[in-house]
Amino acid sequence: MNGATDPPPLAAGCAEPPARAFDVALLDLDGVVYVGPEAVPGVPDALARARTAGLRLGFVTNNASRTPERVAALLTGLGVDAGPGDVITSAQSAATVVRERWGAGAAVLPVGGPGVAAALRAAGLRVVAGADDGPVAVVQGFGPDVGWQQLAEAVVAVRAGARHVATNADVTVPSPRGPVPGNGALVAVVQAVTGVPPLVTGKPDPAMHAECVRRTGARRPLVVGDRLDTDIEGAHRAGVPSLLVLSGITGAAALLEAEPAQRPHLVAPDAAGLLAVHPPVVSDGGAWRCGGWTVRPGEAGALQLSLRERGGFPDGGSGDGLDGLRALCVARWSRPAASGGPARIVATDAPARRALDRWGMAPG
Repeated sequence: MNGATDPPPLAAGCAEPPARAFDVALLDLDGVVYVGPEAVPGVPDALARARTAGLRLGFVTNNASRTPERVAALLTGLGVDAGPGDVITSAQSAATVVRERWGAGAAVLPVGGPGVAAALRAAGLRVVAGADDGPVAVVQGFGPDVGWQQLAEAVVAVRAGARHVATNADVTVPSPRGPVPGNGALVAVVQAVTGVPPLVTGKPDPAMHAECVRRTGARRPLVVGDRLDTDIEGAHRAGVPSLLVLSGITGAAALLEAEPAQRPHLVAPDAAGLLAVHPPVVSDGGAWRCGGWTVRPGEAGALQLSLRERGGFPDGGSGDGLDGLRALCVARWSRPAASGGPARIVATDAPARRALDRWGMAPG
């Protein structure tokens, strides 16, 4: 898996568990390691086992609300061993950009959680309290307590000439109750009032992953994330293979319709996929096969999904239960119709119908 020489995404699979095939995993946090205050079930143990297999871990998050110290403490409390040096936040990335453009000591107005102001100070910038202090930039990151007053100060500062810098543009963040407004939603408020588009410094900008690669000395890094538009696209921009997990924002239907720049190399239900073999998808006489599953072209552009051999798996599927989805994705991405509206999937047997239901995909 090395950039332009790679096979089509998902088609090559991974013949050995990624924990052995790669030397460093660059893990997103929200939706990958935890959702809200709780760890994704089984993930802390899976990450410990991945480390035992020789994989080093770096944590790369677009959430700017916490400092690296607090992120490390949170991870440790959830059973994932981490130190501040293992964490890269989008607030740190934004602070670096501001310092490079305006120099150390420049006045900056932070909007967001404590992690934003802390990153600015750590970068040698001068944090100010409001628009009247003449900031050269407004750095806006996620914070659950951001309200009207902070947004109003940001608007006044930007209208006075300050550069609006967003740590990320994620419209949503995952929560135990489903997606809720993220930093991008609040950044859009400031942009709507000022008419000035922000400079976005977090993922998918490759700087965050590049910094983590530099810190860890990774030679064979793997990006692990739950979002196509930040984690996976950011991996593409950085020239790094990626593993999409379905424990956060992205579901199977969205993956099926992913644009080329947002297609992962691997997919798994959660980060325990670092410990599993990922079977290849093989093109076979107009059909696509993965594990025991087959996808064939049907009438009117439909894709027909079936289980050709059960392989002794108790759920009637094969492998980790996603082999059929892998085959569907490669089949979908291999056809010109991929840009002509959502694919129509036809389940030709009961296991296929159960699989589509499990993935939240209604058959056509």
